Order: sequence, then C-alpha cells, then structure tokens
Amino acid sequence: EIEAKYTKKMQVLRDELDLRKKTEIYEVEERKNGHISELMRNHEKAFNDMKNYYNDITVKNLALISLLKEQVEEMRKKEVHLEKEKADVLLQNKQLKEPLQQAQEQVFELQKKLARYDKDKEALMNTKARLKVTQKELKDLQWEHEVLEQRFSKVQAERDELYQKFTKAINEVQQKTGFKNLLLERKLKGLLSVLEKKEVELSEVFAASNLDPGALSLVSHKLEDVLNSKNTTIKDLQFQLARVCKAHNDMLQTFEAKLTAFGIPLDNLGFKPLASPVLGQ
Repeated sequence: EIEAKYTKKMQVLRDELDLRKKTEIYEVEERKNGHISELMRNHEKAFNDMKNYYNDITVKNLALISLLKEQVEEMRKKEVHLEKEKADVLLQNKQLKEPLQQAQEQVFELQKKLARYDKDKEALMNTKARLKVTQKELKDLQWEHEVLEQRFSKVQAERDELYQKFTKAINEVQQKTGFKNLLLERKLKGLLSVLEKKEVELSEVFAASNLDPGALSLVSHKLEDVLNSKNTTIKDLQFQLARVCKAHNDMLQTFEAKLTAFGIPLDNLGFKPLASPVLGQ
C-alpha cells in the first residue's frame, strides 16, 4: 500500500513536473520567437534604412558625377580659352617687355631722384635752420659792429689825440735828450782834453824839476787823488749819459708799442725816431 501510495505520488509529481517543464519550455519558446521576430523587424528596418541611405548616396553621387562631368567639360572649355588667352598674353608680354624695361629704368631713375629730393629736402630744412641761426648771429654781429664802430670812432679820436701828444712829446724829448747828450759829450771831451793836457804838463814839470823822491811821491799821491776825483766825475757823467740814453730808448720802445697797438705805422710819422747809442756799446 505504501509502495502503491508513493508510486502514485511519484506519478503525480512527475506529471506536475512534466507539465511545468512543458509550460516553461513553451514560455521560453514564446520569448525566443518574440525576440526573433523583434530582431527580424529591427534587422529589416536597419536594412531598409541602410538601403535608403545608400540609395540616397548613390543618387547623390550620380548627381555629383554628372555635375562634375559638366564642370570638367566647362573647365576644359575654360582651359582652351585660357590657353588661347595665355598665348595672347605671352605675345603681349613679349611686346611689352621692352617698354617694361624702359619703364623700370625710368622708375629706377625716379627713385634715385626721389632719394636725392629727400636728401635735398632734408638739406634744405637744415639750411633753413642754419639760416635762421645765421640771421640771428648776423643781427647780433651787426649790433656788435655798430657798437664796435662807435667804440672805434672813440678810440680813433683818442688815437689821433695820443698821436699828436706822442709826436709832440717825442720831439721835445729828442730835443732835450739830444741837447743833454751833446752837452755831456762836449763836457766829457773837454775834461778828457784837459786831463791829457794836465798829464803832459805834469810830466814836463816832473821832468824839469829835480824833486826828491819823497816830494815827488807826495805830489804823485795828490795828483792821483785829483785824477781819481776826475775819473769819478767822468764815470758819474758817463753813467748819467747812459741813463739818459736808456730812458730815451725805453721811451721810443713804449712809443712804438703804443703806435702798433693803435694800428699806426711808423712811416706815417714823417720822421724816424733815432735811438741814442749807450756809452760803451
């Protein structure tokens, strides 16, 4: 009974499991079929889209090819036309080459002239600036010239006055110094002649008199004292003469320096100032 009972339960369980298995298999097949149908629809849609896409591309490419063919034909026509124009242009270029060279040379010359013009323009501006400065300097120099002319007139008047004074002074000094020199020279010559005469007379007296040596020595000493005194006087006179001559010559040098400073040549004096010779030179 137990075996029959469990056999029956096993059969019932088997039937339930078979039914569940069949149900699950049916559900799986249904899901699989639905998935396959969906995939087929999606693939069909994708294929149609791709087909339409490539059909559009093909149509567009065909239109583009047709357009490009037309453009190529037009380009060929343009190329032929351009080749013809090129030949004409080359011919014109060949014809215009010589005028172009001449024009280039003219342009080069004009550029040189332009450079010289710019340089001359700059030089002109600099010259104008220097001219303004020079004009200002000229005005200053003219003013200084007028001032110097006035000063020159004043100095010229002073020069003429000094010239007259110097001429008068030099004449007076020459007369005075010449007269003094003449007196001193005559006095000196007279003293020298007197001295020589006295010496001769003294020699004759010594020769004529028979004086003893002591008296002769005394007389000689006195005579030497007198001669020393006379020699001292002669030296003083010579010193005075030399001093006067030097003062005269110094005055002449000063006079000549003043004349040179005032621009008066010595030849315009009418006479030539003479320097007095210093004794012993």
